[in-house]
Parts: sequence; C-alpha cells; structure tokens
Amino acid sequence: MSVIVILIAASLVIALAFLIIFIWSVKNGQYDDDYTPSVRILLDDAVKNTKEAKNNNKVE
Repeated sequence: MSVIVILIAASLVIALAFLIIFIWSVKNGQYDDDYTPSVRILLDDAVKNTKEAKNNNKVE
C-alpha cells in the first residue's frame, strides 16, 4: 500500500513540474506565432456559398 502512496506523490510532483514549465513557457512567449501574420496576405479568403455566388453573377 505504501508503494501506491509513493507513486501517487511522485506523479503529482512530476505533473506539477510540467504545469510550472508550461506556464513559464507561455509567459515567455514560446507559443507566440510570429510566422502567420507575415504570410496572412497570401492565404486565400473564405469561399462564398455557391448559391450567393450564382445570384451575384446574374445579369439583369
């Protein structure tokens, strides 16, 4: 039974360490996206609904 208590305590310490490292990396900007804003102009716009596109192309 004491082995289970030791393993639970060890897993909680490891989980807490990973949580602290994750929070530290987010605060230091490790997950900031510097690439996408520079190429956003090159990305395609969303496709309109085909029904709307057909109505816009009609000549009256």
